[in-house]
Amino acid sequence: MQLVIISGRSGSGKSIALQALEDLGYYAIDNLPAMLLGPLVDELRSGQSLRSAIAVSIDARNLPHALERFPALLEDVRARGIRCQVIYLTTDARILLERYSATRRRHPLTRDSEMTLAEAIDREEEALAEIRDLADLLIDTSRLSVHDLRGRITDQVAGHHREGLTLTVESFGFKRGVPLDADIVFDARCLPNPYWDPQLRDATGRDASVIAFLEGYPMVAEMEADILAWVERWLPRYQASQRSYLTVAIGCTGGQHRSTYLAERLAHRLAETRAGVRLRHRELGLQRNLPAPNADEER
Repeated sequence: MQLVIISGRSGSGKSIALQALEDLGYYAIDNLPAMLLGPLVDELRSGQSLRSAIAVSIDARNLPHALERFPALLEDVRARGIRCQVIYLTTDARILLERYSATRRRHPLTRDSEMTLAEAIDREEEALAEIRDLADLLIDTSRLSVHDLRGRITDQVAGHHREGLTLTVESFGFKRGVPLDADIVFDARCLPNPYWDPQLRDATGRDASVIAFLEGYPMVAEMEADILAWVERWLPRYQASQRSYLTVAIGCTGGQHRSTYLAERLAHRLAETRAGVRLRHRELGLQRNLPAPNADEER
């Protein structure tokens, strides 16, 4: 049996994620009281109620004492031999304020209190801290469309195999902030910037002209080699700690040239020796899975 627990900040897309899993055949339940997690699993895997895939949403609408007990409840479910993933969705607080202002919806924590919206958003993050810390995957939905989020859930959650670690290499621009779901961040802003060449300004790190520019500087190759060596050295340690997902983010000023080039190089080098490598360019809106080693021969 596979169990997926969706949690996160209100307005971050939990309902969309749950619907995406329901469309894939999961038995989906929204706003499940955390205390019912164990009984639900027992009921659905017994007799005629047998289910192979379940998705539930557990969020701040739970009673406080139930959220405090979540770590023990999760441990109990896993002790029963259930394959379980905890997915936490988060969004920048400023964007959440904009979303609630635009839709005029009330935040769940403001319905029976005198808290302001900003206070409720902060309080909710504190209440869900235990779940966030235990999450197998953290997804930053700040700049994801509905279709992007559904794609991420389909690809990374429903398509994930527990025995392997999914490694995502992501490029981004510091001017739009560090990705909230980044586990490890490298800064490429010290490298020569193609942006200052008018002929390269509108190109990206995936274009031959920018690639030629960056490869003309030995320090670029040195940084690439250093990042690759660091990831290859420490990746086995992360995998040994039972991590299911790891995101390595590389940033430059705009996320268009230097970080894109390095993310492309790093992801492809890593994909030469391991499966489960994903490449994402946040500012370009591009992402894809890289083929596993010898995938062509296997087909």
